[in-house]
Amino acid sequence: MPIYEYECKACGHRMEKLQKISADPLTSCPACQQDDLERLVSAAGFRLAGGGWYETDFKTGSKKNLAADGQAAGSAKGDVSSTSTKKGAAA
Repeated sequence: MPIYEYECKACGHRMEKLQKISADPLTSCPACQQDDLERLVSAAGFRLAGGGWYETDFKTGSKKNLAADGQAAGSAKGDVSSTSTKKGAAA
């Protein structure tokens, strides 16, 4: 569940609230009891960057880079099928 930031436009009170994504935004300020509470747009608390832990961590030996191995195998299969197509066309 995400943590949302709220600010009251009446009194300036700021708060954070852990809510479901599907939950309606809060409107009542707990400090002044006015209905001027607005949800703020804020940056995420984490960032996903890079190739990912699954690509580089906890692997040893020949299993170190499986994604590159899969691409090489895919291109080799492409060469075989294009060669067989050429043979079928020539026959």
